[in-house]
Amino acid sequence: MSIPAETDVLVVGAGPAGSAAAAWAARSGAEVMLADAAVFPRDKTCGDGLTPRAIGELQRLGLEDWLRAHAVNQGLRAHGFGQTLLLPWPGGTLPDWGSAVARTELDDHLRTTAIKSGATALDAHRAVDVRREGDRVTAVVFRVATGSTTELREVRCRRLVVADGVRSPLGKVLGREWHRETVYGVAGRSYLTSGRSDDPWISSHLELRDEHDTIISGYGWIFPLGNGEVNLGVGTLATSKRPTDLAVKPLMAHYADQRREEFQLSGDLRMSTSALLPMGGAVSHVAGRNWALIGDAAACVNPLNGEGIDYGLESGRLLVELMAEHDDLSETWPALLRDHYGESFSIARRLAGLVTVPRLLPALGPAGMRSDWLMTLALRWMGNLITDEDRDRAARVWRWAGRRSLARDHRPPFA
Repeated sequence: MSIPAETDVLVVGAGPAGSAAAAWAARSGAEVMLADAAVFPRDKTCGDGLTPRAIGELQRLGLEDWLRAHAVNQGLRAHGFGQTLLLPWPGGTLPDWGSAVARTELDDHLRTTAIKSGATALDAHRAVDVRREGDRVTAVVFRVATGSTTELREVRCRRLVVADGVRSPLGKVLGREWHRETVYGVAGRSYLTSGRSDDPWISSHLELRDEHDTIISGYGWIFPLGNGEVNLGVGTLATSKRPTDLAVKPLMAHYADQRREEFQLSGDLRMSTSALLPMGGAVSHVAGRNWALIGDAAACVNPLNGEGIDYGLESGRLLVELMAEHDDLSETWPALLRDHYGESFSIARRLAGLVTVPRLLPALGPAGMRSDWLMTLALRWMGNLITDEDRDRAARVWRWAGRRSLARDHRPPFA
């Protein structure tokens, strides 16, 4: 097939953020090209969990029936400090159910959704540079594999959407900078066969211990996939002042051994991978006149639970809506991100940073786990399961805390 050399909207990165942006842009009538360095289907390090916030975005894309054919869960089973609590998803203005779909399948289906919406997909196109005229990006330079050789190819564009993940190599070319003084995540993920793959609850172990029985500032998770397997992983938090030297894969194996009998796990860990996660908008220079970063590339990851799929889907849609109204994105996109996520990311970063303080989690964890009410509230806050339409007391308190936190930030989110 002959690939056009020019397009209205060029999206680099075909994960949830990029595919959502490509689908919405194509549905708006724009000519869209969706490029990715990989050949699909491909894997992605992730917990695979889909919170109600992500479900809501997937419903907007028309994918609810497809989702319901996969694992459906009622909420979170929280374990720790001698307690196990069942915490249903709170519902409200968001759906009252969640899911979990392996990213190999989810990302491929979202990319297919973008193609069916009218986008043209480019596999094996690695973005390595841009061309500029003044303050506008006019083209992206790709390195394209052709058999045993590679060649450079340019695609001109009027708008550029950068959705190339946590490392964001194209974002770096454009000036993106990650600020590690605020909290970031270190996480690992694997797959295991399980006799509880149809469990209607996702599980999180808030008392994560290493092989020396020392409590780690993080948590472990087991997410049923409904296909005979679970996604099992561990995550911890760090800052530049309190970096982590955690060996993720050995900890993940130790965590799996601790849970084998309870979760009917069998076999060895498969597809074990790990990643660093910029969180809470801890990046600067996320937009220029005709380009913008979205999803993981813009550090749109929840600092309290490591969730990024929902923010990827959401930021892709929000950017397309903004592009329909504004020609210059350099100020309007960071402003929209701060308005939409600033308060919640600011307070979440502050709270997550406290978890990195030694001995704080062992001191406060037992008290929190003794209260169903407090943990239900924590689930809603930690998952950012609050929308602008929510007017209940918990939502008001969260927004009040976010405003106070944002006012005290040395570097606000996306600044």
